[in-house]
Amino acid sequence: MSRIGKLPVAIPDGVKVDVNGTTVKVEGPKGKLEKTFNKAVAITVEDGQIKVSPAESTRFANAMYGTARSIINGMVGGVVKEYQKELEISGVGFQAALKGKVLNLKLGYSHDCNYDIPEGVKIAVEGGTKLTVTGIDKHMVGQAAASIKKFAPIEPYKGKGVRIIGEHVIRKEGKSV
Repeated sequence: MSRIGKLPVAIPDGVKVDVNGTTVKVEGPKGKLEKTFNKAVAITVEDGQIKVSPAESTRFANAMYGTARSIINGMVGGVVKEYQKELEISGVGFQAALKGKVLNLKLGYSHDCNYDIPEGVKIAVEGGTKLTVTGIDKHMVGQAAASIKKFAPIEPYKGKGVRIIGEHVIRKEGKSV
C-alpha cells in the first residue's frame, strides 16, 4: 500500500474539480488541466478533498494509485501557483534568445539550436544566459527544461553547457602534468 496514495488532496478555494470516472478536470485561477488515469484507480471527491484508492486488489493497482494521487496533487498545485524551472547557460559565446514561439540557442556548435516552445509553457530569457521556464503543468515544465538541457548538457571538466539551477554537477579534475 502506498503511503502517499492514502493521503487526500485538499482542494483550495477558487479551484473547481470535476471527476468523471477516471478523468479528472481541474480548473483554477491560472488555467485548466485535464488528465485520464488508468482504470486500476478509483477517484472520488468528498468534503472538499480528492481521494484516490486502488479499484482492484492487484499489485499494479497498488502501484498506480500513489502515482495518480501525486499527479492530481501536482495538477491542483499548478492551477493555483505556476511551476517554474530556472536554467543557466555557461560557456564563452553561449547565449539564448526568443524569436516568437522559438527559443534560439547558440551553444558552440556550427549551427544554432532551435527549440519550439510547446503550448502551456512560457520561457523568459534574462541577460542571454538565464532562462526561466514556467507553466501550470508540472510535467510539461520539467520536460521543456530537460529538452533544452539536452542540447548541451554540462561538461564535467570546464562546466560549459546548460544546467538546471539546483542540480548537482560533479566536476572532474583535468589532466595533471
